[in-house]
Amino acid sequence: MNVLRWDKKFALEQAADDTELLEELLDIFKDSLRSDINIIEEGTLAGDTAKVCSGAHSIKGAAASLGILAINEVAMKIEEDSRAGGLTQAEQLLPKLRTLLAEVQKM
Repeated sequence: MNVLRWDKKFALEQAADDTELLEELLDIFKDSLRSDINIIEEGTLAGDTAKVCSGAHSIKGAAASLGILAINEVAMKIEEDSRAGGLTQAEQLLPKLRTLLAEVQKM
């Protein structure tokens, strides 16, 4: 869990100290993260920086709202690069995102 650098206290505050709500939000995040990683992968393969940027932006915001800092930072790098027309960060960081997804699944 440390690899995610998850601020659980922050996440719980965002869920109004409701642990059931936090669990629901995490379940939604897990599904959306998987989907957004697929969008980034598809965009990378197609050379579609707008698609990559969209997927990364979605991940960045969701991770930030749940205090999952490692995912937020990786997504931010991908988003910034793709917004500038690059795909290098997406190509290099997709494996890291998949690893972080596996860690999120353990939550």
